Amino acid sequence: MPEETPAQETGAQETGAQETGAQETGARLPTSPEDLLARLAELGIEARTFTHPPVHTVEQAKALRGDIAGAHIKNLFLRNKKGAMWLVTCLEDREIDLKALGRALGAGRFSFGSAKRLMTHLGVEPGAVTPFGVINDTEGKVQMVLDKALLDCDPINAHPLVNDMTVAVSPAGLLRFLEAAGHPPQVLDLDLP
Repeated sequence: MPEETPAQETGAQETGAQETGAQETGARLPTSPEDLLARLAELGIEARTFTHPPVHTVEQAKALRGDIAGAHIKNLFLRNKKGAMWLVTCLEDREIDLKALGRALGAGRFSFGSAKRLMTHLGVEPGAVTPFGVINDTEGKVQMVLDKALLDCDPINAHPLVNDMTVAVSPAGLLRFLEAAGHPPQVLDLDLP
């Protein structure tokens, strides 16, 4: 069962995260979960934080998240053959046709970005991909795409750069963060033909 820690008690949250392995991972990350949570607070974005065992897939997350309310997401880190990159954040159960998505974005054919490219540009490891990763894309090389359906969900749950924590924010809060990070998202209806 996940343990909730109010945003103002991040010290206790930090301890829980370290016990589950985030300390080892976090030490290598360009931005720590604590720095991300501080940035959300600076932007006036209310966030609820939960700790849980590390999860690497949507299926694992479903089994371990307990009663965390709101929308849960999956994130696709994609690139095309020219090397352009996209981070697509959508509802966790949405099936994505990469060919149709590539056409809708004018990107051509997509493939998944490598773990090295993921760390270089978003500062996260596989299993912890999150829209919050754009905090590390200071050169603006990754284009952010949000599933339009997410904007009707409150809250939206995402990893705060590590996969043993979940942060719940409002859709408006997520949009505010993305815009402040220089990544205003392309909001796309992913009910593609």
